[in-house]
Amino acid sequence: MRIVYLHGFASSPQSSKAQFFKHKFDEWGVPFEAPQLDEGNFERMTITGQLGVVERAVAARPAVLMGSSLGGYLAAHFAARRPAEVERLVLLAPAFQFASRWRARFRPEDLELWKQQGSAPFFHYGDQTEQRLGYSFVEDADQYEDAPDFGQPALILHGSEDTVVPAGVSLAFAAERPNVRLELFQSGHELTDVLPGLWKETSRFLELDDAIPKIVKSV
Repeated sequence: MRIVYLHGFASSPQSSKAQFFKHKFDEWGVPFEAPQLDEGNFERMTITGQLGVVERAVAARPAVLMGSSLGGYLAAHFAARRPAEVERLVLLAPAFQFASRWRARFRPEDLELWKQQGSAPFFHYGDQTEQRLGYSFVEDADQYEDAPDFGQPALILHGSEDTVVPAGVSLAFAAERPNVRLELFQSGHELTDVLPGLWKETSRFLELDDAIPKIVKSV
């Protein structure tokens, strides 16, 4: 087993969730990789470009994909397109219906201004700075389906109080797919206040809950 973790929008491999799961999987001796999805160029980031980063990280070798928010949406798309390379998925508040919900966040005149100027400022949580994002991000996202149809076993972990991606989005997605199991937590979008619970469900889903961590075996 190996894990490829995909962080969320304007985040980084150093996010608290990515680092939490890295530490947990390190204890089991499970290889863990979290690529920088914008490759250090946030302004030119697109869904297509990020899927290219995922493809290079997976490198045609079977992996478990984990993804948070936009990273979960990317994981689902990659799994649907490259099924032989994805064994299972663990999706944390996945941003399904991304393009339509993204456009709904903005007034039409703000989108038009963004288009005219070519880019707009966003706070980048990974770098803790304001950075510009090109309008090509919006145009590129429109070509991707709201709900990627993958067949691999998947676990969705979602906060019942999520106001960014409502839990109902994941509820509807899981209800139509027998290969998907959904667990709700009393939490918001970040889920950082329920990390032990996330690990409990993840380790159970990946059949690690009955195993002995390698760090313990070596003692």
